[in-house]
Amino acid sequence: MPNSDNNYSFWTKYKKFATTEILMYLIMIIGIGLGIIFLS
Repeated sequence: MPNSDNNYSFWTKYKKFATTEILMYLIMIIGIGLGIIFLS
């Protein structure tokens, strides 16, 4: 089934994209938290 191979590559790309998104959000949250701690 060639469709399953295409689906697999789609999911691996999506997982990589989701992982980078989560890392970006974590860095933003940590940066905001540190900013609040230093400013307060």
